[in-house]
Amino acid sequence: MLKFLNSRAARIVTVLLVLQAALLYSAIRPEVVPPSRALASMPTTLGSWHQVQTGVIEQEVLDVLKADDILNGEYCLSNSTDCTGLDRAGLFVAAFRTQRNGKAPHSPKNCLPGSGWERISTGEIAIDVGRAAPITVNRFVVAYGSQRDLVLYWYQSRDRAVANEYKAKFWVMADAIRLNRTDTALVRVIVPVVNRDEMKAQATATDFVKSFYSTLLTYLPG
Repeated sequence: MLKFLNSRAARIVTVLLVLQAALLYSAIRPEVVPPSRALASMPTTLGSWHQVQTGVIEQEVLDVLKADDILNGEYCLSNSTDCTGLDRAGLFVAAFRTQRNGKAPHSPKNCLPGSGWERISTGEIAIDVGRAAPITVNRFVVAYGSQRDLVLYWYQSRDRAVANEYKAKFWVMADAIRLNRTDTALVRVIVPVVNRDEMKAQATATDFVKSFYSTLLTYLPG
């Protein structure tokens, strides 16, 4: 018996029991839902980009998303003459103030292929957004017929950007235990791939992320 208690299996069981107890305790406490500003009030000009269109999301899609706040817009480079191709980028943010009632972000890796887009490639890239360390985001390319788009997305919780879905869930659990809060946001950027030049599309997308990242953080719970 003493040998088992000193084993690796016993230590794992102990950790799991402690986590289960901590989660149970956090679940019965009233959750902290920090205040935040409406995403719709974000400036329409973000660095060298400005908003040219607000996207419309059908009610049945909103019912599936169950987000507490949404930003869905098309942006154009300020010096563009026609706002097409690499001069255009889409930004979608779905903010969740709590995830204890069954609401949670839907991964674009699942949503886009489910709507007819074919996934061509996937990976992660680091973006220097002017903070202490670069943020790591998901990068993948999707195709619908002859059209190709480059997609960047990540999960933003306070000042923490997480690419991996499983790591994002881990941090939500950790925040629920430590801070008694489960808020997070899914951030997605889409840029068209012109002439199949993915690197140019990536450069445009990262420039766009740099233009809005710091501003976005001021509209999400800190």
